[in-house]
Amino acid sequence: MSAAAAIRTLPADEILLASRAVADDLRQTDLSVPGIHCGGCIRRIEKGLGELPGVTHARVNLSTKRVSVVWRAGGGPPPLCETLSALGYEYHLQSFQEPAKDQTLSQLIRALAVAGFAAMNIMGLSVAIWSGAAGDTRDLFHGLSALIALPALAYSGRVFFASAWSALKHRQTNMDVPISIGVLLAFGMSLYDTIHHAPHAYFDASISLLFFLLIGRTLDHMMRERARNAVKGLGKLAAFGATVVTDDGTQIYTPVEDIAPGMTILLPAGGRVPVDAVVRDGRSDIDVSLATGESAPENVSAGRRLRAGTLNLTGPLTITAIAAAKDSFLAEMVRLMEAAEGGRSTYRRLADRAASLYAPVVHSAALLSFIGWMIASGDVHQAVTVAVAVLIITCPCALGLAVPMVQVVAARRLFERGIMVKDGSAMERLT
Repeated sequence: MSAAAAIRTLPADEILLASRAVADDLRQTDLSVPGIHCGGCIRRIEKGLGELPGVTHARVNLSTKRVSVVWRAGGGPPPLCETLSALGYEYHLQSFQEPAKDQTLSQLIRALAVAGFAAMNIMGLSVAIWSGAAGDTRDLFHGLSALIALPALAYSGRVFFASAWSALKHRQTNMDVPISIGVLLAFGMSLYDTIHHAPHAYFDASISLLFFLLIGRTLDHMMRERARNAVKGLGKLAAFGATVVTDDGTQIYTPVEDIAPGMTILLPAGGRVPVDAVVRDGRSDIDVSLATGESAPENVSAGRRLRAGTLNLTGPLTITAIAAAKDSFLAEMVRLMEAAEGGRSTYRRLADRAASLYAPVVHSAALLSFIGWMIASGDVHQAVTVAVAVLIITCPCALGLAVPMVQVVAARRLFERGIMVKDGSAMERLT
């Protein structure tokens, strides 16, 4: 999704149509927000949306990168899209159809390859300096290292820089802010030392740090994608569309999201039920293992109710839709899985609160370290070096992400064994 598309807010009536009723006066809207990647993002989005008039609560699912907002229906939809744009996040309406290619993983792998190539070459040049090269030879190797490091930093570092700049632009912080500051300061100090013929430069350290951070970010993304397989697998069971019979007998292929209650649908043998429906005519065997876990097919005829996602095995059926796709049995199962993955257990709430303090604490520690070393030594270079070290050695990703990752993986494993978890705290109570 382009930035221009993100700036264009969705109309209120489109938000209303995409929402669903969860109580007499409450509706829920689900939005996909691809830019979510850390605990800081979760805190900012939930706080920003939760403070809107009419919003009862907002919940972010880090694994699926989706936001669920429950709001009071009396005064119309709250300005969800405007708030997300103001926070610096792109968004679009949730869809069960996943993109064919993972663009984020492709971007991470390219950035990782560039950083790894640059780190190895700079490390090779650094060996000569470590072996005792001095004078013009040392300056030459430092200069070559700078020429390699600069484009690598600009290309591979944008994974962190774009996120950090977006947060700072909206007067917020996230975990990428101290990482970006640390990497840029390390490179800047190395460039300064190279220009002034200093004996040491840290191009190898800054690019190697970027390389290892990208390894962690890539592995985290891959693990989350694997953990999402249960939800994605359910989404893939949804039919893309169905043949709808109009009042005059015309047969029209209709996308599943456009099928409304009351429409007559022709369901061939081998086809999946697109939405919850009632058999109008015909007889067939239905694979209902998705809904009941029963492996034996169920024989159906006129008047029997069918659940979305179940498979028609033997004969063609004429069915009548009784629910829209977003209100179907399959959609509800997907929502239950996402709720289980995104639920806030006691341990997860504790980890979220601790992670939310990370950026201000680290920035304060780096500033105090700089001031302390300035007072103790009066050496600006040494003080900046210590402050940079504080910034780059403290990364709380495990603190903020480990608990939800375990919860997601556990929910997926249980689902694969026929157990659906509706609340993440249930697993906590088993321990």
